[in-house]
Amino acid sequence: MKWVSQIPYSEFTFEAARSSGPGGQSVNRTNSQVQLRWAPSRSEAFTQEQREILMRKLKLTIEGEVLVRSQEARSQDLNKRECLEKLEALLTQAFFVPKKRVKTKPTYSSKLKRLDSKKTRKELKQGRKKIRFP
Repeated sequence: MKWVSQIPYSEFTFEAARSSGPGGQSVNRTNSQVQLRWAPSRSEAFTQEQREILMRKLKLTIEGEVLVRSQEARSQDLNKRECLEKLEALLTQAFFVPKKRVKTKPTYSSKLKRLDSKKTRKELKQGRKKIRFP
């Protein structure tokens, strides 16, 4: 966890709720769903420029917080870990910068191959034409 490990744990707010996940009757009695709330605008872990990128690229609530929810596992601890992994994926995606494409020209041999295949196709189609006699 590259990005999440930089953020102080005190900036995260975890809330537990009843989940609709697996567990049978246990689901009705235990609060195993976990919601993670984190405000990137108030985070001390990132520079101002990084915070602006996060504010632009992440989907935020009205309060300006990122809300991540997990109810896959039966235990709160596993769901907390899952929330942190989901947040890590969101941050990695937000900070991703695609490589700039370098324009290249086709090689001489690739041009010849292309022209040769076009000529072969042309001859094939010419052979399908009906011959008309005057």
